[in-house]
This record gives sequence, C-alpha cells and structure tokens, in this order.
Amino acid sequence: MIVPTRRRADYLRVALASLAAQDLDPASYEVIVVDDGPSDDTRAVTEQAAAGAGTALRYVERAGVPGLNSARNTGVAASEAPFVVFVDDDVEAPPGWLRELLDGRRRHPEAQVLGGPIELRLEGSRLPMCGRESPPITTLDAGPGDREIEVVWGANMGADRRAFELAGMFDEGVPYGFDEDMWERRLRERGGTVMYVGRAGLVHRRDARDSRLRPLMRAAYMRGRSLRRYVEHRGQAPSAARELRVLAGCVWHIFRRRCGNGLLLTAHSAGRVREMLAR
Repeated sequence: MIVPTRRRADYLRVALASLAAQDLDPASYEVIVVDDGPSDDTRAVTEQAAAGAGTALRYVERAGVPGLNSARNTGVAASEAPFVVFVDDDVEAPPGWLRELLDGRRRHPEAQVLGGPIELRLEGSRLPMCGRESPPITTLDAGPGDREIEVVWGANMGADRRAFELAGMFDEGVPYGFDEDMWERRLRERGGTVMYVGRAGLVHRRDARDSRLRPLMRAAYMRGRSLRRYVEHRGQAPSAARELRVLAGCVWHIFRRRCGNGLLLTAHSAGRVREMLAR
C-alpha cells in the first residue's frame, strides 16, 4: 500500500493504525508512506507506527517535483508488489477493506484498476445538509455491487502493474491532484478496465477541528481553485458565464434549502471563479 502524505501527522496516525489492523496476514502486505513535504513529524509518526505494527511499514521521501502524482510515482518505484494499492493519508479503513479489494481482484482478473466506495465522515460536525448535493470533498458511491466504471479515486484505488504498462505513470505536470480520471482514461483508451468493488469501502474523514465551518469552506475554496487549474490543463474549462451561473446557483441553494452544504458549494465555486479571473 502507498500512502502519499504532506504535513498531516495527526491524520496519518489514524490511517496507519487502520491499515495495520487489516484482517489479513501482516506479512502479506507492506505499507509505504511517501512524504511529499518531508517533515520530522511525518517521519516520527511512521516510525512509531512501524514499531507497533506486525506488517512492514516504511518511510520514503518523494522524488521529483512536489505534488501528489510525484509522490504516487515514488511509491510505485519503491514497491515491488504486483498489485499496488493507493490510499490518502486522511482515510480510515475498516479491518476487512483490503481483503475485500483483493477478493474483487480475484473475481475480476481482467481489470487492471479496482477501487471501492469512499464515505465522508465529518467528525463532530452539525452542519445541516439537505442531501441534494454532496459536499465538495472526495466521495464515491456506485452501489453495493461490483461493476465496470469510468473512474475510481486515489483515496481507495488498487492498480495491477499491467496498468502502468498500458497507461504509463501519473503525470507529474498536472496541478496537485485530480489526475486519476486522466490516467484512467488513458488506461481505458488503451484497452484497460476499471472495476468498482462495492464491498471494498473505507472512510474519508475530517477530524473535529477540520469539520468546523471555516476550515471546510477554506478547503472547499482551495479545492475549487485547484479544480479550475486542472480543467484548464485538460482544455475543458467552462466559460466565464457558466462559472458565474453555477456560483449564483450555489448562493441560491443556501437560502432556498437552508442548507449548510450550500456554503461549501459556494466557497468551491468562488474558488473556481477566482482562479479563472487570475488567469
């Protein structure tokens, strides 16, 4: 397993504890922490987790330019496993998660990439949400069963070595994050298959500090700016008129639905507009 991380030791500690508690033989898998912003705290958390874990757990520093994709590529190069599993540093995986993902691989040997559900957990949050729209935080729910899918997310994604032979490595020139769909699109165009495994789910968490409204809105705003850079990189950026219509709709959603998530959606849309105007 490869865990890219960047100066989030508290999140990483929880993620590593959950990965070490998988209901598989600890000798059957290895965890590699790839530090994208090398820090003593990240190294210390990894070393503490390694001391108490039954599975192999090691720390490596990201090679190449800063960014998530460089960290992923560093992890792939450091691993010798035939099946490489990626998770984010802010997940918590139930004990059966890895077993279910590997079972899915056995059921679907034709698939080069597999992934599962990602459930959002805002710890301690009382933000009212109407349920019509998801918060602008990575989640995935394609149902309880297995099926071929266009994209799974890097917070919960396994890749056979064949996938890198078909699609190449992750593009280190892409703005931070948001590269999974481009990489998986290359894979599908070259004959590869992406499979969703309905029982291989994990939790994408925000702790009590980050589940407060202001940090959530700040994160949504920055994610919006990153997403605008990404769609511009792909040459698929919406027009200014469309971006402004979306922003107006998000503001309307706050008052129409009395929905706290409307605040997050507005911050996300505002980030996109701000990035568009900065170009």
